[in-house]
Amino acid sequence: MTATTAPATRTSARARMQAFGGFLTAMVIPNMGAFIAWGLITALFIPTGWIPNEDLGQLVGPLITYMLPILLAYTGGELVHGKRGGVIGVVGAIGLMVGAEIPMFLGAMIMGPLSAWILKKWDNAIQHRIRPGFEMVVNNFALGIIGFLLCLASYKGVGPMVESLNNGLTAVVNALVDTGILPLVAILNEPAKVLFLNNVIDQGIYYPLGMQETVEAGKSIFFVLASNPGPGLGLLLAYWFFSGNKVMRETAPGAIIIHFLGGIHEIYFPYVLAKPITIIGMMAGAASGIATAQVMNAGLVAGPSPGSIFAYLMLTPKGNFTGIILDVVVATLVSFLVNAALLKASARKDAAKGGAALEEAKARSAAMKQEGKDLLAGASAAPVAVAQGISKVVFACDAGMGSSTMGASLFRKKVQQADLSVEVSNTAIEKIPTDADVVVTHKNLGDRARMTVGDGVEVITIENFLSDPNIDSLYDRISSAQEARS
Repeated sequence: MTATTAPATRTSARARMQAFGGFLTAMVIPNMGAFIAWGLITALFIPTGWIPNEDLGQLVGPLITYMLPILLAYTGGELVHGKRGGVIGVVGAIGLMVGAEIPMFLGAMIMGPLSAWILKKWDNAIQHRIRPGFEMVVNNFALGIIGFLLCLASYKGVGPMVESLNNGLTAVVNALVDTGILPLVAILNEPAKVLFLNNVIDQGIYYPLGMQETVEAGKSIFFVLASNPGPGLGLLLAYWFFSGNKVMRETAPGAIIIHFLGGIHEIYFPYVLAKPITIIGMMAGAASGIATAQVMNAGLVAGPSPGSIFAYLMLTPKGNFTGIILDVVVATLVSFLVNAALLKASARKDAAKGGAALEEAKARSAAMKQEGKDLLAGASAAPVAVAQGISKVVFACDAGMGSSTMGASLFRKKVQQADLSVEVSNTAIEKIPTDADVVVTHKNLGDRARMTVGDGVEVITIENFLSDPNIDSLYDRISSAQEARS
């Protein structure tokens, strides 16, 4: 756990992958309500739905063929180049949708940002050359002409290539299903999740393939491959009952509520990172859940976001409740049993370390508190925001909607109770505001945070958004500085 502002001298491959996953998340998450609306319409009105209705069932096709890809294309374009990027993103992607035989989710997630990037490059190159009074004419015709060319290109060239790519991915995953080895994807999913790479897999592969399969079958197992709350629940239960570390044991019950009911899976990541061998239990639990869903022929009608048990049950189609519930229960039980055995095996060592670990954490906190005082006194020449200048603290996570929300809420409550004049907010890593004085993020996202904020902004990396010595140290610095001024 470190608090640092030094920029990364070399961007790690993991940070780049996380950034890519974060961009996919930023495209998908704002539109999840629309995906859920489509899933509910599908679950209710298709011939095998809860209340089959031929008339209302006609909504299913146009919504998935046009509405959802258009939303993705617009959002992706807007992320790259604002509203102009969103508009040309739709124009560039519509050619894919008209010429394709499958829902073009992958295509929309490619053509939306790509079209916006091309327009952005044009705008940057030409903007300073436009004569006063001709801005609207040039900008509108530029968007129209470039959009026209991109639409034709996507219809004739990009669309067939994306369709071939999609068919290839589908064939690979179907081969895993047909051979019965689909549960082995847990070996990839679980380590990727705790390294914050889950969005690359979920939003980039499983969700598009799942939506496509749902059109044909009314449900898809792809939606449960990485979102099952069972393995995380089993891990946290094992920590609650068998961990020899008092701190980890006492925080587990609260984490269970946040994870299982709230659907914020990031809350259990520190527990895996604290004892990496528990990834074995996570993989075993996830694989068992996938196998159960496969045997029971169970699936969901849309991607559950957040991955709460409530979201799971809401998106379960008729006739699949037994399979989905068993999927979660089996994953929880296997994860619990394996992780309990692993934790019990090292419980004595943890118990011996528990008090020492707590004292070590306190010592680190005190050291960082002294470091903050040194900064206030001008003892450090590092280009960081000293406590005297901290007026805005931003908690950042991958999507800006999970662990950072919890961390910001707890810290905001703490500073409000102490009547400290500090603004506390949360956001996605790629959207950290330029006026942030301090950014707090998980240690595995530190490189991405530094890529976003650059020099001059303090980046504090932590292991747990709920309780961490570095957060305590930040609070002490702010409190001491404001006491000194008063």
